[in-house]
Amino acid sequence: QVQLVESGGGLVQAGGSLRLSCAASGRTFSSYCMAWFRQAPGKEREFVGGVTGTGGITYYAESMKGRLTISRDNAKNTVYLQMNSLKPEDTAIYYCAADLALVPKSSEGAYDYWGQGTQVTVSS
Repeated sequence: QVQLVESGGGLVQAGGSLRLSCAASGRTFSSYCMAWFRQAPGKEREFVGGVTGTGGITYYAESMKGRLTISRDNAKNTVYLQMNSLKPEDTAIYYCAADLALVPKSSEGAYDYWGQGTQVTVSS
């Protein structure tokens, strides 16, 4: 079992930055690839990006590539999502997810564990 708790969301002006954190329980954190998803009001949840268990390889959704950095600190059982140049359309609930796999997938069905989400609101 893995429990995930996101933090770091909030209200930010367009052009600003936020860093989200996702803290995981358990002793085998490095065995899980981690991903971030987001769900905007009235829209389906979408893949934002992911990172392999070692943190060596990251993947990003094309729509957000260049504005995001995903990293992880396995000693702290934490994965991070750094978002820059935020836009109002980035407003959403952001979720982290864990999958006992080598490579993060973009399909939410691949993930066994989810956090409760953290709200990010970008004002214009």
